[in-house]
Amino acid sequence: MKEKQYFDDAKKCLEKWKPLSSSNDEHEIQVIDLFCGAGGMSLGFAALAQTEGVFKVIGGGDINKVSLSTYSHNFNVPGVEIDVQELASSENKLELFLEQLDGYDPSKKTVLIGCAPCQGFSAHRKKNWDNPDDRNGLVEAFAEVCKMIQPDCVIMENVPELLSGRYWHHFENFRDKLTSQNYIVKQAIHNAAAQGVPQERFRAIVMAMKSDFSLPTDKLARGKFKTVRSAIGQLPRVEAGKPCEKDSMHKSASHRNSTIEVIKAVPLDGGSRPNGVGPKCLQDFKGFADVYGRLSWDKPAITITHYARNPASGRFVHPDQHRGLTAREAARLQSFPDGFEFKGGFDDIFRQIGEAVPPLLSLSVASVTLANFRRETSPSKDNIVELPVNDSFAGVIAGIKNGTK
Repeated sequence: MKEKQYFDDAKKCLEKWKPLSSSNDEHEIQVIDLFCGAGGMSLGFAALAQTEGVFKVIGGGDINKVSLSTYSHNFNVPGVEIDVQELASSENKLELFLEQLDGYDPSKKTVLIGCAPCQGFSAHRKKNWDNPDDRNGLVEAFAEVCKMIQPDCVIMENVPELLSGRYWHHFENFRDKLTSQNYIVKQAIHNAAAQGVPQERFRAIVMAMKSDFSLPTDKLARGKFKTVRSAIGQLPRVEAGKPCEKDSMHKSASHRNSTIEVIKAVPLDGGSRPNGVGPKCLQDFKGFADVYGRLSWDKPAITITHYARNPASGRFVHPDQHRGLTAREAARLQSFPDGFEFKGGFDDIFRQIGEAVPPLLSLSVASVTLANFRRETSPSKDNIVELPVNDSFAGVIAGIKNGTK
């Protein structure tokens, strides 16, 4: 299958990634990345461009200056500070944004990416579900920008809750705006681990084109998922708060002595915090079961978030060292190559890593996008989410992991 061939070939380029010093001017399809962050989604398209020479990432937009610095540094294209809601409400501002990109050409085929911040839809907001969140309106704003630009392909990634009953109306508004413009819209829930990411990270992938197309296919079955060991097992040992001499990214947060003592009490290789260990506020509350938990060597990691620097935020403790994760470990568990260079301070880097689309997931999306453009896919409705999954996707994820769904 062509999609798998594109993926396998470009994966080698992704692994050897270095910040670009020049761009591919002989390209057929331009790629624009809104809510670009550090560039996780763009990275898949840029890696595929190195093997197929079809795509060119021409720029990204975001509201965070540090993320834009990382983006521009790695892709050698403009990272423009913009608010997508303002673009959606002003044709002049949208035109100005497009003029700032690296050679935007309205006559060329365009892929428009829009991975809006997902916190507004997160299952972690359960206790605040009845309160509005302004971030949820970014999905509708992105749809308005799509209507104005009329790209050949639209790509959106978000948390699974976007397709849950609680937030389905936001997705419906997005879908209806695009179908009114003659787009076909397809949506499904994907596990990044099935694309080779050493992490169980479930995400909604929504794509739209004006002729029928396919969504990404899984590259690995559950029994073949990449593990924590495969990603970080070869890294040198480091103590909490002390950087590796050969890699400044391989550094964890400094921990208080009390935190170290809690971590030492947690059994190695996937262990959980024993009853009675740790702050009193954590006792007898199941919602904190993963706090101070260790990752398992021979399983994928849990979802890496921007809180992954902090052992008190979840199962973010090293399998057998008494510390939280280093930035390098978090980046590898997200499938970022070591050659991808992050800008900013310690907290900035963890935020960029945790908020990013895993590059191997984006490479899978890029590969099927190219196959769709070349009419090399056989469109089907397999795994399409036609109705809301649930009020929350958390229970469904647990069932998938346990093999009951």
